[in-house]
Amino acid sequence: MSDRPDSLPCRVAGLFCRAQALLDRTRAADFLAPLLLRAYLAPIFWMSGTAKIDLSTLLPKPEVIEWFGNSDWGLGLPAPALMAFLAGWSELAGSVLLALGLAVRWISVPLMVTMVVAAVTVHWENGWLAIAEGADSLFANDRTIAAMERLEKAREILQEYGNYDWLTEKGEFVVLNNGIEFAATYFIMLLTLFFIGGGRYLSLDWWLARGCGRCRC
Repeated sequence: MSDRPDSLPCRVAGLFCRAQALLDRTRAADFLAPLLLRAYLAPIFWMSGTAKIDLSTLLPKPEVIEWFGNSDWGLGLPAPALMAFLAGWSELAGSVLLALGLAVRWISVPLMVTMVVAAVTVHWENGWLAIAEGADSLFANDRTIAAMERLEKAREILQEYGNYDWLTEKGEFVVLNNGIEFAATYFIMLLTLFFIGGGRYLSLDWWLARGCGRCRC
């Protein structure tokens, strides 16, 4: 009979169950995932925030306000000083809170809004790719294909007239396409943190929850 304990299907099922049990034990380290997401995002938002906010005055930098408001070469947003202030301080406060694991779910919301605004106002028209790729890429468009043609021509000029080996010793030349790739990636990471929180053990949220008697982990 195929349902005997020593039958092949039963042995295979038993092996699968034991493998699944071993896999389930890794959940003891599930705090690592939100910790690494936070550790990855915190310095990114700190750098982005300090690029917008003058830490000596705690106000947006004049050139950032002009970029937010100028419709010719900037974003053309209304109330540019307020928008720059909100974006910059969301990123600065967000970087600190993410690093501490404090109010992670709360701060994820304004940071996600910031990523959506950045994607729509800055990156959307450039397509998906952050770095231009050629026609072989799944996300290539006319813009990136044309950029790669120009990049190849630039390489030919540098190879003929410059020290190309020295110029590329530390990395290859690329063309920044400035698509929505990074903004979308950060949004997804923040959305994950919004649902799972800062994680166990290594976040202040977890310890505060335990102190309030609401943690059932």
